[in-house]
Order: sequence, then structure tokens, then C-alpha cells
Amino acid sequence: QVQLVESGGGLVQAGGSLRLSCEASGHIFSSYAMGWFRQAPGKEREFVATISWNGDNTYYTDSVKGRFTISRDNAKNTVYLQMNSLKPEDTAAYYCGARGLGSSSDWHEYDYWGQGTQVTVSS
Repeated sequence: QVQLVESGGGLVQAGGSLRLSCEASGHIFSSYAMGWFRQAPGKEREFVATISWNGDNTYYTDSVKGRFTISRDNAKNTVYLQMNSLKPEDTAAYYCGARGLGSSSDWHEYDYWGQGTQVTVSS
């Protein structure tokens, strides 16, 4: 079992920045690929970014490339999402997920989820 707790969400103006954190406990964090996903009201959960177990490989959805950066600190059992140049369309609940079989952009393939943290970007 892996327990995930997200933090760092909030209200920010367009063009601003936020850093989300997701702290894991339970199983060995470093054995899991991690992903960030988001879900706006009335929409399906969508892929944002993912990072391999050792941090060597990262992938992003096109809409956040150049603005968001995913990273991890296995010593702290934490994955981060640095979000810069935020836009109103980034408004959503953000979730981190853990996957034991490597990185994936498909949220159905993740084994564990956090409770989410809300990000609201005002125009």
C-alpha cells in the first residue's frame, strides 16, 4: 500500500506560479513511477506529467510543456510539480498517482492516488 498526500494548491493570478507536492508513505516510493493528473468539473481526469522511478525520464502533455516541471526526491518520498506561467485553463483539481509498472499517461493504469489539491487561476 502507498498513501499519497498532495499539497500546495491555491488561488493564483494568470501568469503566476505554484509548486505542488505529493508526499508518499507506506511502500518503497523509489520503486514507483509517479504522475500528475488534473480534473476540471464535468471533465475526465487528464494527464499532466509523469516521471520514472529514478527521475531520468519525464513526459508532459503538450499544453504544459515549457511551463510545468515534474521532479522527485526519493530521499524525501516526494514528487513535485512546478507550475509557471499559469493560465485560467489550468484550473482543476490536481492529483498525484503512483504506478508500479513504469510511467504512463493513462490514469486508469495507476495503482494509488492522493486526495487531490485544488488549483484555481484567475484571469
